[in-house]
Amino acid sequence: MDIKHLQYFIEVTKFNSFSRAAEHLYITQPTISKMIKNLETELGVSLFDRSGKKLVLTDAGRIILEQAKLIDKAFNNLENELDSLLGLKKGHIRIGLPPIFDARSFLKIVGSFHEKYPGITFEIIEHGSKKVEEYVGNNLLDLGVIVLPTNNEVFNHFSFMEEDFNLILHPSHQFANRTEVNLEDLADESFILFNKDFVLHDRIIDSCKRAGFDPHIISETSQWSFITDMVAAKLGVSLLPESICHHLSDEVKSVRIKNPSISWNLAIIWGKDLYLSYAAREWLQFTKEKLSNEHFNT
Repeated sequence: MDIKHLQYFIEVTKFNSFSRAAEHLYITQPTISKMIKNLETELGVSLFDRSGKKLVLTDAGRIILEQAKLIDKAFNNLENELDSLLGLKKGHIRIGLPPIFDARSFLKIVGSFHEKYPGITFEIIEHGSKKVEEYVGNNLLDLGVIVLPTNNEVFNHFSFMEEDFNLILHPSHQFANRTEVNLEDLADESFILFNKDFVLHDRIIDSCKRAGFDPHIISETSQWSFITDMVAAKLGVSLLPESICHHLSDEVKSVRIKNPSISWNLAIIWGKDLYLSYAAREWLQFTKEKLSNEHFNT
C-alpha cells in the first residue's frame, strides 16, 4: 500500500469531493479516482457510498480514515526526524504573525537564521492572535506571535515585547494637538477597529467600557493600513501600537492614551503536546537568544 493512496483518500474526505481534492493536489480527477479505486480493491471494501449526490463515507471508510490519519501523522513525524539527521540541510517552518505587528526587526532575525541555514524554507501567514492560536493548536502552524495572555495548559510561550497603543486621528480633529487624551474623552467618537479575530478588538471594547462608555464602531478590518486610510478620510478614530505609529504618514496624527492606557505583550507560542520539527526547534532557540541578547526595536 502506497502512503500516497491514504493521503489522497484523506484529501477527498476533507473536501468531500474528488474534483476539489484533485485541484488542491494539482493532479487530475481521473488520477485520484483511480487511486481511491485501487485502494478499495486492495482493502476489499468500499470507502464511499456513491449512490447519492454527495460523497458519504461507509462504515469501513470511517474506520480506515481514522487509521489513515494516524499513519499520515506518523509518516510526517518520520520525515521531520529525518530532517533532523540531515543537520538542518533542509526543513520547513510555518509561522503565524498578526498583521498589526510591525515585524521588520523580527524578520531580520528570520533573515539571519536563513543565512545560517539556507536550506530551510519559511511559510509566514498573517492572522489575528485568535486565529494564530487556533492554527498552532491544530498543528497548521509550528509557531506564532500572539498577544498575551494565552492558554498555558495548551501552549508554551516566550514573551519578547510590551508596548502601549496610541490614538490615531485626523490632523483637523479637536484632539490632534494634544499630547495625551483620556480614554473617556472618546465616548462620542466613531471607532475603526480590527475585526474579532484580533485580541485587540476585545481589549479596546473592554477598556472603553471600563472608562464608562460603549464604543460606537463604524468599521472593522484586518489591515492597519486600511484603518489609517479611513482615519485620514475623517471616518473615525482608531488605536494602534506605538511601533506602528512611527511609520504613519502626515495624513493622520498619533496621540497618547491615558486613564486607562492600553497596551499589549507579544509572545511566541508553540504547542505543548505537539511535535515541533528539528528545524522549528532550532529556529525557536536561535530567535530566543537573539531577542534576549538584543533590544527589540520596532
